[in-house]
Amino acid sequence: MLDDLVGAALVLDHGLRVRYATPSAEAALGSSLPVGASAATLLCGDRPKRPFAEALAEGVPFQAVIPHPGGGDAQVRVRSVPVVAEAGAAPVGWIVYLAEVGGGEGDEVLFHGMWTRDARMKELFRIVTRVAATDETVLVRGETGAGKELVARALHALSSRHAGPFRAINCAALPANLLESELFGHAKGAFTGAIKDTPGHMQLADGGTLFLDEVAELPLELQAKLLRVLETRTVLPVGARDPVPVDVRVVSATHRALRAEVDAGRFRADLMFRLRVIPVRLPPLRERPTDIALLTAKLIAEWNGRGRRQIASVASAAAAALERHPWPGNVRELRNVIAYAFAIGDGPVLELRDLPDELAAAAPSAGEITVVAAPLAEAGPPEARRIKDALARTAGNRDRAARLLGMSRVTLWRRMRALGLEE
Repeated sequence: MLDDLVGAALVLDHGLRVRYATPSAEAALGSSLPVGASAATLLCGDRPKRPFAEALAEGVPFQAVIPHPGGGDAQVRVRSVPVVAEAGAAPVGWIVYLAEVGGGEGDEVLFHGMWTRDARMKELFRIVTRVAATDETVLVRGETGAGKELVARALHALSSRHAGPFRAINCAALPANLLESELFGHAKGAFTGAIKDTPGHMQLADGGTLFLDEVAELPLELQAKLLRVLETRTVLPVGARDPVPVDVRVVSATHRALRAEVDAGRFRADLMFRLRVIPVRLPPLRERPTDIALLTAKLIAEWNGRGRRQIASVASAAAAALERHPWPGNVRELRNVIAYAFAIGDGPVLELRDLPDELAAAAPSAGEITVVAAPLAEAGPPEARRIKDALARTAGNRDRAARLLGMSRVTLWRRMRALGLEE
């Protein structure tokens, strides 16, 4: 039944030992997977770089593309999901999903400013190319810094409207009264200081594309006005009496689930259906680990062209830290990290010490990259040193230390209690 539901997967206990392997998993790895075998050894062997095994040992969900255990040039995508008894508790086991890498993954592609090796991103590019030929509204769902505006610009550039204007407005950046004027324009005398008729972004985008970023932040009173614009293809500026016809394609974006916002009463259901005729999901950076090294290389090349420092390579410890970081700020955060490294460090090698504290403090030292097949409560001295170092960096502030270590405050407290570090 598990094989039918999820395909290739391993079920691990809290000691990272195999308790069950689906037939598809054995087929994907090309070998038998005996009960009780160490998953870290099966998946990572004796390779010196084993970030997936390290993440499992530390109780951190992880996704990566690793060399096939059978050798050769083949690769396997692995993704771990914790099994917990209750929300916030330490994992009692893991499910590890396996998938053979295929579909052209591994070949780097540049698509309207977006570099990737990830198969899902390439599928996104294919969808964007097809959708651009239509004139329907598109809702791009993605986290902060993932590149939602780049997707919107690609839709515009590939559409029949490419010769028209592209306008972008962040719905969370302005208070409601200013946002209404910015979006819909205003008539002369509409308010103090309105000395002439001023078109809004909706009119300025006529014949082209309007990108509404963070559309979930749009106040309810403006949602009704936007809905009317979409239904009538006319806009009524603030203080005006006569509507103005507009021909605009609307692409919106949000990091929130609009259905949840509708259920909470913060977003109109009718507007949601108008905006998400074609929904598109932009995967966060942590879900496409093969892109981290690629984007790092591209960003380093970009900064090398600015002249102050030339980086020729990335130290293994720094590369491991970059790969392990969850990237809540996505590509924008990675760009900032590389800018920080260029400003702080010197020399032709990007070292671990060049990275911001939240990456450097969470990265294991070279001597700590080991495979641990033991319960989390039995974590050894290396983890204790990491926790002590994070607490020292944050003057004992556990909230900040937990963020540096990439874990919740509750998880940090449990680790400290297990290691006898409560004091």
